[in-house]
Amino acid sequence: MISLAGRDIVHAWGKFVFTGIGLGLLIGVTLVMAGVYRGMVDDGRALLDNSGAELWVVQRGTLGPYAESSSLYDDTYRAIRAMPGVAKAANVTYLTMQVRDSRSDVRAMVVGIAPGGPGATPGWPPYLVAGRHITRSHYEAVADVASGLRLGDRLAIRRNSYTVVGLTRRMVSSSGDPMVFIPLKDAQEAQFLKDNDALWQSRRRTGANPAFDRPGVPGLLDAVNAAQSTNAFVNAVLVTLEPGRDPDEVAAAIRRWRRLTVYTRPQMESILVGKLIATSAKQIGMFLVILAIVSAAIVAFIIYTLTMDKIREIAVLKLIGTRDRTIAGMILQQALALGVIGFVVGKITATFSAPMFPKYVLLVPFDSVVGFFAVLVICVVASIAAIRMALRVDPAEAIGG
Repeated sequence: MISLAGRDIVHAWGKFVFTGIGLGLLIGVTLVMAGVYRGMVDDGRALLDNSGAELWVVQRGTLGPYAESSSLYDDTYRAIRAMPGVAKAANVTYLTMQVRDSRSDVRAMVVGIAPGGPGATPGWPPYLVAGRHITRSHYEAVADVASGLRLGDRLAIRRNSYTVVGLTRRMVSSSGDPMVFIPLKDAQEAQFLKDNDALWQSRRRTGANPAFDRPGVPGLLDAVNAAQSTNAFVNAVLVTLEPGRDPDEVAAAIRRWRRLTVYTRPQMESILVGKLIATSAKQIGMFLVILAIVSAAIVAFIIYTLTMDKIREIAVLKLIGTRDRTIAGMILQQALALGVIGFVVGKITATFSAPMFPKYVLLVPFDSVVGFFAVLVICVVASIAAIRMALRVDPAEAIGG
């Protein structure tokens, strides 16, 4: 019966091959969708790995600095650095915005890094693929290659212009946006400092407020205006620990004595994966279910059609005493063959199309193995209707035809 199934496939090879290609494209889309989810998770983990931190200290009661906004005074890191068990503590800012160069603009996460260097200060990109690290305190930048920026490019961030002096790779935000690293002071100005018009309007409102016109408190208005002109805030403090120290114990001490929220690596990973991409994961899951249903419908339709085309042949087989198990096996073999062809086409399609997607697509072997067996199961289920119809064929149809 294996040869009979093969001969029947050869007889209707055009319909079989084109159906396999169509099914393969659906399977390819399914594998890519799974790869998109894997890529989102990998982006989140890469963000945490590249920060070089073991603890994230943020504004109390927030899920910052990635899932929510967080604001801390930029001298907070000094008190944290003095805590037992803390090896290094550094300020950092994160701002997702459009950065512009001479050719176009790109959405990127602008990261403000404290003075130091890779390995010496948390937050720095751990490696470069071209150029050098930032050495000046202003107007230099290191960008991820996914931004499309090149060495020597000039990019505008708010009111200032920066020169790209280095390029790195796989430094992305949890949403896949490439990172651009600039000095902390410049990043603070870009994120927290108001523009000139806003400052002028704020000072005019302050000057018109009778509460600040107090003869007994000289210089009060000047002090308020000076405070409005400063940008002494950061989004988080990145902390590395002394060897052998328990992150949970150090985090508990900082929470207790500094009245701040502190996240360990597992907690931060839970926030990124469980909250930031939870909705996207549900959407991808719904698409996978829909694609599985459509794939099953296509396989069922083509196998049912092929079975309908050979009703008389099946009746002849039953007339000469062929067992129902053999007939069912022939139909099942055709369905499985269709699934194998579709999976091969889908795997090739996903492999070559994944690099073309704007978001990072991570194709892992485990998903391919699970997808292969899922396709086989779908083909088996889809062939049930055709098998039931074939088993109900009356042998007399072979004579009556």
